[in-house]
Amino acid sequence: MRSGTGPVRALLLASISAFATATPAFSQAAPADTANDAATATENAVAEDEVIIVTASKRTATLLDTPISVAVTDGATIQQAQVRDLLDLQSLVPSLRVTQLQSSANTNFIIRGFGNGANNPGIEPSVGVFIDGVYRSRSAAQIGDLPNVERIEVLRGPQSTLFGKNASAGIISVVTARPKHEFGGSAEVSYGNYNALIVKADVTGPINDQLAFSIAGNYNRRDGFARDLNLNTDFNDRNRWGIRGQLLWEPSDSLTLRLIGDYDSIDENCCIAVNLVDGPTGNAVRALGGRIDSANPFSFNVYNNFESTNKIKNYGLSLQVDYDIGDKLTLTGIGAWRGVRSSTNQDSDFTSADLIGSNVADTAIDTWTGEVRLASNFDGFFNFLVGAYYFTESIDFGNNLTYGRDFRNYANILSGGGYRNVEALLGFPTGSFGAAGQGIFEDYRYSNQAISLFGQFDFAVSEKLTFTAGFNYTEDRKRVSTNVTSTDVFSGLDLVAIGTQIGVPAAVANNPQFNPLLALRPLQFLPPFLNYPNAVEDGRTFDKDLAYTLRLNYKVSDRISLYVTHATGFKASSFNLSRDSRPPASIFIPGSPVSNPAASPIRTAGLALANLTTGTRSASPEYATVYEGGIKAQFGRASFNLAVFQQSLEGFQQNVFLGTGFQLVNAEKQSTYGVEFDANVRPVDQLALNLNVAWLDPRYDKFTQSSFGDLSGTRPAGIPEYSVTIGGSYRFDLGEHRLIVRGDFNHQSNVQVVDGYPDFRREQNLLNGAATLQLKNGLELSIWGRNITNDRFLLSAFPSVAQTGSFSGYPNQPRTFGGTARFTF
Repeated sequence: MRSGTGPVRALLLASISAFATATPAFSQAAPADTANDAATATENAVAEDEVIIVTASKRTATLLDTPISVAVTDGATIQQAQVRDLLDLQSLVPSLRVTQLQSSANTNFIIRGFGNGANNPGIEPSVGVFIDGVYRSRSAAQIGDLPNVERIEVLRGPQSTLFGKNASAGIISVVTARPKHEFGGSAEVSYGNYNALIVKADVTGPINDQLAFSIAGNYNRRDGFARDLNLNTDFNDRNRWGIRGQLLWEPSDSLTLRLIGDYDSIDENCCIAVNLVDGPTGNAVRALGGRIDSANPFSFNVYNNFESTNKIKNYGLSLQVDYDIGDKLTLTGIGAWRGVRSSTNQDSDFTSADLIGSNVADTAIDTWTGEVRLASNFDGFFNFLVGAYYFTESIDFGNNLTYGRDFRNYANILSGGGYRNVEALLGFPTGSFGAAGQGIFEDYRYSNQAISLFGQFDFAVSEKLTFTAGFNYTEDRKRVSTNVTSTDVFSGLDLVAIGTQIGVPAAVANNPQFNPLLALRPLQFLPPFLNYPNAVEDGRTFDKDLAYTLRLNYKVSDRISLYVTHATGFKASSFNLSRDSRPPASIFIPGSPVSNPAASPIRTAGLALANLTTGTRSASPEYATVYEGGIKAQFGRASFNLAVFQQSLEGFQQNVFLGTGFQLVNAEKQSTYGVEFDANVRPVDQLALNLNVAWLDPRYDKFTQSSFGDLSGTRPAGIPEYSVTIGGSYRFDLGEHRLIVRGDFNHQSNVQVVDGYPDFRREQNLLNGAATLQLKNGLELSIWGRNITNDRFLLSAFPSVAQTGSFSGYPNQPRTFGGTARFTF
């Protein structure tokens, strides 16, 4: 057992013991409550007749009969806790972490310490997000405000057997309310601090006896909680809206068709990056008249010279067809098309000096998916689910990074005048180096096709014991082409060769002790880019994998079940769609021609460029493995769930920012030992309590090629040892009306924020609360607060762009509070 587990083990054992001891006292059945009484955020029912249904495993089953570690948050809890999007959901699910980075479109989902996919459209996520059975392939398509939600299911651990190539860490499944054949709906208005205004409405009803509809809309705007003191504007505002329509056609008892169309839009000034360390370059910024709110991350004051742009449009259509073949078989088909268009721009130096003139990224993503599956519902010892899945996606991505009007003088200050002196020495016209508008102009074309065949087979070995075996065979093909041009004159100079032209002997021209020009190499930020496909690199990947699941589920009684699982998962190769994509060392040996570098395929083909270095074009696939055992118990007034697991990921794809760009590499192996414990108890009808605990002990078993050297044997950053959520609600019956008071507290233990920088740490203590008055006529009035104690911590940290020795970071959102009026009819 690894160190540091004692307190958590004691807490888990004490919690389990307490709930187990309490159970007999609560054996008297309690009446089932309405959805408005829900106060739990885990996978448990808290009344004897209450049954929670889960569909994320592609079958409709009770949660007790679903032998998977899954957290379920129902719609009433989402409403009462003021959970607006998946970013808010993490306060209720300890094993889930959601981090928003430099733009609204860059959000990372992590389950059990595994997850990636933000910051680069060529990197697919390890956590799959599905909304009504349709896969959302990139974070820009996942972050909008939640629609009319019925429940959210978070499946923890590899789920590739049923969900394919991008579920190696787990999945998040959002299930929305279906249209109803009875007229009804709701309207909601919420107002809070920072002038936050949220308006939501939905209506549903019949068109005829067979056809029903629903339509929902939402509008969400807020002033920024940060202030740009240079521009005198708010920062980190919110401005988004969306609409969603559905048709449900049931022409017969055996056939159902559900058509969904949605569109949402985001236009925000996001996201605040604060100064953590004001390094030696800070004086150069100030010498230019620029300003930095030095080492004051939680003042929420920043200095930029232009506002950030985040314009995102996300839309799509889906059709699900369910056909019952008799009463023993169900055939399901889901087809979908989704589109994402995003445009972002950011003052990426995060100072009021005009160092970075623009950092414009335009992304267009079109995704088509199709799935067909056949599920049985036999009475005998055998049942099955088999299916096929098709995925095709195209991405057009452009990123233009240009220098601002102060960059030339900034580089000259850092070089002690050497920048301009070399310009004059080499006979370049004045102003040739670092001129405003110079930069790198990137264009990428990406296509991906994948097909999966999957199946899961259940064998009832006995009345209580079920053996499950499942498989997923996936083939994945990707293709990338680039058109990248650098206009940075200085970055295109071969300073080694130039050194020989000013009298430095060729034998020592690559030695800074003899060639003074090499001191200027750190200012060559944007060197020429080797485009591909080329004569050596084809820009293609082809991966295939057979993932599987083996599981035993033992039903001890109608209230207790046990399971053990061994499963594998798979995530296909990812491409680095950025200027930091470079040929690997296996095909290129860097060096100036005057240094006579050894022959390599790139050089032999005549493709070598000045200052071309090695790196990666893509990351190899991820292969996940999990061994897990669990117990699920549901009693009259109490329930608990316990999962113990060892999960590993070979080839974990890590994308790390190093100050001037991202490096995409594979960690040979990362593993996590963990325990997840969820419990609910209702001592009396009016009171519901819940406890969720996650203990995680991760390690880089082997990571020799990290951006920070050999990290083998160390703990990966950003993964707290334990996360605890304690929550509860109390219902006051006021005649025909009700008052529900609820709260939850989320604690995450102290942890290093990012790899390579041990000085940056965080500890999270979030307190949320709400009180809702429910009137008999359908009107609800609420007051609420999130992060009530105004806890402050860092979401991430990174080297400041082109500012060696300085560091920046993203702070969490401060306290928010407000009131809501909601009417249901």
